Amino acid sequence: MTSSSKTLGDLFDTFEREAFRLETLDDYSNSVNVDAYRTFLSGAPQPQDYNSRWVAELRSHTSQGKRIYRVHIVTRPLTDYLKFELGWGYQKNMSGGEEFFILDVTEQPNPLADVPDFWLFDAESAAVMRYDDHGAFLGADVLPPGRATGFVAHRDKALARAVPFTDWWAKHGE
Repeated sequence: MTSSSKTLGDLFDTFEREAFRLETLDDYSNSVNVDAYRTFLSGAPQPQDYNSRWVAELRSHTSQGKRIYRVHIVTRPLTDYLKFELGWGYQKNMSGGEEFFILDVTEQPNPLADVPDFWLFDAESAAVMRYDDHGAFLGADVLPPGRATGFVAHRDKALARAVPFTDWWAKHGE
């Protein structure tokens, strides 16, 4: 895969209107917030400062009228990691203005089965996220300009089939 000279951080620093994320995995437990995930598994309450840096970054963008939103493709029953991500992460990140949608493929075929995790910025720049089989983040391949078109189509397909997280969580949350 040919990459751009930009990094994922560059794209976050320079996007002007919107940042979209498609999440396809049911386990990112070895990527970020490993200690928080262990805390969640232990049954302890969520620390007050959980995800505070990301929430601050979200607020800095959303206060400027930028939109940050994602669709997560899930299958029930939820993994322990998804219970953590949706129950702690999404709930906390919404306080920073991030929007979440769920594409539940428990009782239907996954319309994006072969699509990798990605970020899409301003419908112009895409970064494909790479993970190992244990949910550890391996890096992001920022694609060269002009390669975002297919990811725009994936975003649109995901959004057309997804439901708002709060509606889904009210019905299926644990």
